[in-house]
Amino acid sequence: MKVIPDISDPFVFYSFWIFAGLVFLQIVYTILFFGRLAYFKQKAGNTNLPPVSVVIAARNESDNLFENLPKILDQNYPAPFEVVVVNHQSIDDSKYLLDALRRSYPQLVVMELEKSKHLLPSKKLPLTLGIKKAKYEHLILTDADCSPSSEFWLQRMAEQFTEQKQLVLGYGPYKTEPGFLNKVIRFDTTMIAIHYFSLALNRVPYMGVGRNMAYTKTLFDSVKGFKSHYAVASGDDDLFVQEAAKNRNYAIQLAPESYQFSDPKTTWETFFIQKARHYSTSPRYGFFKKAMLGIYPMTLLMLLVSFVILVSQSGWWIHACAGFSLVMLLKWWLLGRCFKRLKSKGFVALLPFLDLAYAVIMPFFYYSTLQKRTSSWK
Repeated sequence: MKVIPDISDPFVFYSFWIFAGLVFLQIVYTILFFGRLAYFKQKAGNTNLPPVSVVIAARNESDNLFENLPKILDQNYPAPFEVVVVNHQSIDDSKYLLDALRRSYPQLVVMELEKSKHLLPSKKLPLTLGIKKAKYEHLILTDADCSPSSEFWLQRMAEQFTEQKQLVLGYGPYKTEPGFLNKVIRFDTTMIAIHYFSLALNRVPYMGVGRNMAYTKTLFDSVKGFKSHYAVASGDDDLFVQEAAKNRNYAIQLAPESYQFSDPKTTWETFFIQKARHYSTSPRYGFFKKAMLGIYPMTLLMLLVSFVILVSQSGWWIHACAGFSLVMLLKWWLLGRCFKRLKSKGFVALLPFLDLAYAVIMPFFYYSTLQKRTSSWK
């Protein structure tokens, strides 16, 4: 076995140096981003908790409101809080349910938006109205189909507010259910969360999830709310964060008590529609953020291709295997810690292979879902 193989073939020679460069990029990205999140130490929260307004936009969500809203209204929160629910053009029993709950919970505030052909089905209108209605400066946003992981969800999110931190990014995993689709959804959700938390820690905040996010009214008004992207069905989380997160005015919350769990989609069609709505905002991302998000899957795909080329060449396979194994082991360690940090341990055993499969599949998934046009929130 030759330690220094034959370099007379220019194609193989340059393929090796491209491979080496890709190994370097993957190592740097993994350490810089995933490593930062893997060993991030959550600072103790602010004990002087502010009064908060929880804002929920609901549309035909009577079943979810019945199941989840009492868990939010019964939160263990030492300061005053209210829950503002904007019932947006619902035609189910939401109105009657909310009226009944309002008699039991004085902190529940309900706004009714009657069905009208002049109102867009977008989530941004009810959110804006709910924020305007809220009487407290500090806002915590979630969805009607979300269930807090604990009675301390409100505390954990609100404790990240300080004079400097006006925006808090939380985590919204999906519930574990049987089936392959559920595993795909949970893996996808965890990978997205790892990326937006990692980039936020490296001063490149680009998104949060609307089902678990907090910010101040002042911050909302400073960017004129959702005005710049009001016509886009989605964007109340990612596009808003890109406008509002500046000068380290944001924090992340990783405590398991702060999670908001959602029911996952149960069919591939509804999952595709959901992803299409999420991807509809991507053309509005700035070049730098697109580059930061694209560099990881692109270099991983190129690394896989160059690895296959090199292992097929006599004398180069050991170098290719050494470099590729280094990347995979490093990722198994740091990315695996990130998955454990977000309580997604079930994927760790096969993580390097799942990561490769994800990088191969997602570009096709992305471009196929972009063909679907959706302007509806519910």
